[in-house]
Amino acid sequence: MASSFVVGEQSRLKIRDLMKKEKYLPVDLQAELESCLGQGRQATVSFTVARRLQRCLRDRGTLVYLHELFEDSEVYLPEIQKPPRNPELVARLEKMKAKLANEEYLRITRNVNCQELNRQGSLADFGRQVRSMKTVVVTIFNFLVTVVAAFACTYLGSQYIFTETAARVLSAVIAASVVGLAELYVLVRTMEGEMGEL
Repeated sequence: MASSFVVGEQSRLKIRDLMKKEKYLPVDLQAELESCLGQGRQATVSFTVARRLQRCLRDRGTLVYLHELFEDSEVYLPEIQKPPRNPELVARLEKMKAKLANEEYLRITRNVNCQELNRQGSLADFGRQVRSMKTVVVTIFNFLVTVVAAFACTYLGSQYIFTETAARVLSAVIAASVVGLAELYVLVRTMEGEMGEL
C-alpha cells in the first residue's frame, strides 16, 4: 500500500526553497524533511510528513499548496513481499499435478495397443485378413478361368456344328453365361455356409 512520495528534482528544489524562506517551521519537521531529501535520487517523503508540512503552511497562511509542491513527484508503491510457500503444500501440489498428468496420459492412450498394426486390429487379425483376401482372389481367378475355358471350349467345339462365326460366338457366349451362373450359384452357397459358421 502506498505510504510515501518519490520526490522529483523540481519538488526537491521547491521544498528546499520553502525551508529557507519559512524559518518558523518546527525543528523536528525540518529535520525529517532534510533526512528525506538527503536520500539521493530515490528520496521519499512519507504522507504523514507531507500532511504535517501542509498543516504548518496553512497555519502560517503561506500560499504554497501541496499539489504544487509535489507536482513532479510520484506515489511510491513498494514491492509486495509474497510470503514463502509452505513446502508441504508445494509437495502436495506437485504430487497432484503428476497424478492428473498421468490420468490424462492414460485417458489419451487407453485405446492404443503396441501389438496393433493399425486401427483395424492386431497383426494376427492382419494375417487372417490376408488369408481371407487370398481366398477371395483365388475364387475370383477360378471363376474367370472357368468362364473363359467354357467360352473357348464351346467356340472351338461348335466349329463342327456351325460354319458361320457369328453362330459360333453366340453359342460360346450362351455356354459361358450358363457356366458362369452355375459357378456363381455354387460360390454363393459356399459363402453362405461359411457365413453360417462364423
